[in-house]
Amino acid sequence: MPTPNNKAVVHRWFEEVWNQGREATIDELFATDGVTIGLGESDVEVRGPSQFKTFFYNLRTAFPDLQITIEDTLAEGEKVAVRLKIEGTHKGEGIGLSPTGRRISIAGILIIRFADGKFVEAWNSWDQLGMLRQIGVIPAAENDRFLAARG
Repeated sequence: MPTPNNKAVVHRWFEEVWNQGREATIDELFATDGVTIGLGESDVEVRGPSQFKTFFYNLRTAFPDLQITIEDTLAEGEKVAVRLKIEGTHKGEGIGLSPTGRRISIAGILIIRFADGKFVEAWNSWDQLGMLRQIGVIPAAENDRFLAARG
């Protein structure tokens, strides 16, 4: 049976960490031995709050106005699944690319496992290719141009 608070914790995480840029919430909600996968390279594991903060700083530096909207939240047992919309303006070099000033709007899905009210495992899937296309680093696919023209 899901713990009702797990959904609330996830909503708090995205509001405080990502939308408000509150670093202290990372220490509070991410277990010291927690692991997350899929933040950058798909199979690279990020362990504990200190490693997660590197990803946090890089993304918030690249997109200082970053806003994440939770579209859906599902909970079962110790896991919560979240479907997200991620938006922001590329104004910094945090992702290793010169700022383009372009806006992004991409989707993501996460599954987070909890223990004792903290994130202990998280699996992330977000549209990194779409982000790179929207900031102009990778040209849009022929399909994308066709769909945009039909718009």
